[in-house]
Amino acid sequence: MRRLSRLLAAAAACALAACSVFNPPAPVDVAEPTHALPAAPPAMPAANGAIFQAAGYRPMFEDHRARMVGDTITVQIVEKVSASQKSSSSIDKTGSVSASVSALPGFRPNSFATGRAAAEGTSTNSFEGKGSTENTNNFSGTITATVTGVLPNGHLLVAGEKQIGVNHNVDVLRFSGQVDPRTIQPGNVVPSAQIANVRIEHRGRGAQAEAQGIGWVARFFLNVLPI
Repeated sequence: MRRLSRLLAAAAACALAACSVFNPPAPVDVAEPTHALPAAPPAMPAANGAIFQAAGYRPMFEDHRARMVGDTITVQIVEKVSASQKSSSSIDKTGSVSASVSALPGFRPNSFATGRAAAEGTSTNSFEGKGSTENTNNFSGTITATVTGVLPNGHLLVAGEKQIGVNHNVDVLRFSGQVDPRTIQPGNVVPSAQIANVRIEHRGRGAQAEAQGIGWVARFFLNVLPI
């Protein structure tokens, strides 16, 4: 009995491993890492009594905005993608042919009367085809991302991750992109439509996410069957 239970446990483990191998989720190339620690500040020189200190300068009359590695920025995810395509074609072709023989040498003149040596043929060919494709995606949400790098032109590389766990399920939202500081609105907010190289991943982990996937046995037969 112990040996049988071990075999059953091994089979169950193999089945779980096969599910993850034969039914992997589609990958999203989110920039890694999704967090960054600000660089250690250089040793502060002795106070010289000046009001302006270059090491910790921030504009006095400006709302707080992300500008350095480790700063945070709020991203309003508003993505709407819609595409549609329609096509139609039709072809009509009709042809007819007729022939008859009135007389031949060696035959009586009335041998071909009343259409006895007549031939007719008609052909008709028609084709009609229609096709349409429509795709609509809407995604909205809010995530606070971290500045992971600053490019030489001043653009910010941002990435963030949010995880929410409820019971046996975990909801994961990951984001990365490149932000132009001029598009940052008051309140340190930027819409995702004004961010370049956007990568958004929203997935679930747990029993609910696993229930939405096709089992490896069903996937095997779907790949093998010719129809």
